[in-house]
Amino acid sequence: MIRIVTDSAADLTARDLDTPGVTVVPMGITFADGTATVDDGSMTKDEFFTRLAEDSKLPRTSQPSPASFIELFEEAADAGDEVIVITVAQKLSGTYQCASLAAAETDAKVYIIDSETATQGEAIIAREAIRLREQGLSASRIAAELETFKKRVRVVAIVDSLKHLQKGGRLPAAVAIVGGALGIKPVLALSDGAIHLVDKGRGRPGALVAMYRQLDKQGGVDPAYGYTLLYSDDKQLTAPVHHYLHQNLHLTGGRVGQIGPTIGTHIGPGAVGVAFVIPE
Repeated sequence: MIRIVTDSAADLTARDLDTPGVTVVPMGITFADGTATVDDGSMTKDEFFTRLAEDSKLPRTSQPSPASFIELFEEAADAGDEVIVITVAQKLSGTYQCASLAAAETDAKVYIIDSETATQGEAIIAREAIRLREQGLSASRIAAELETFKKRVRVVAIVDSLKHLQKGGRLPAAVAIVGGALGIKPVLALSDGAIHLVDKGRGRPGALVAMYRQLDKQGGVDPAYGYTLLYSDDKQLTAPVHHYLHQNLHLTGGRVGQIGPTIGTHIGPGAVGVAFVIPE
């Protein structure tokens, strides 16, 4: 069997998690008062965002340890299975390096993919791995296909502010200041492993229009893969985005996925966006 492993930054849905042979390695969350948890669902996403709003300081996130990967890899080797690991972008986390260190310590046949994205973008790549596995492709072929496929994955989102990204070190302070003008909502794009401030709009209506423009500027949406709406703490924010994609772009096959603690720490509340695949 080919096992598919990813990390909690992928924010896999319950349906994804029910797929046989899919495993998530959780990342760690440490709050300002020193209490710690892992992003494994023991704290719900809604509970996390409530805590995030209450605390004056951002929690810290930490990548999984190599030991957590070693355990999975050794179990796979004992079963005669191969492993495909899909990690959050290297530029955002050290998870890829931890998985690589672990693979070097075991006899398992492991293929590690730097997704160059996160949250539902990473989940799209995991679902593509599942689809290719169902077609009967070998692990090495799936890994090669994913290396090409990941270049087509995009995430575009509106955030309430850039302070969480700036405080977490995921965005330069100068960029955060540009996107922090009064009444301005930043529009971000995640591609090639990095977060980019690509546009902004006055208020949420203006930001939504700017985000819709980015769908075209990023290359358009491949209808064969549908799309995934993503949000942090308020699911209702996805309604106008769904309406635009359905009525204006005539897209179907949409999913909805909530951002979890690993990425939510850096994105903050009030975020809404779209993860999609651009055409070849």
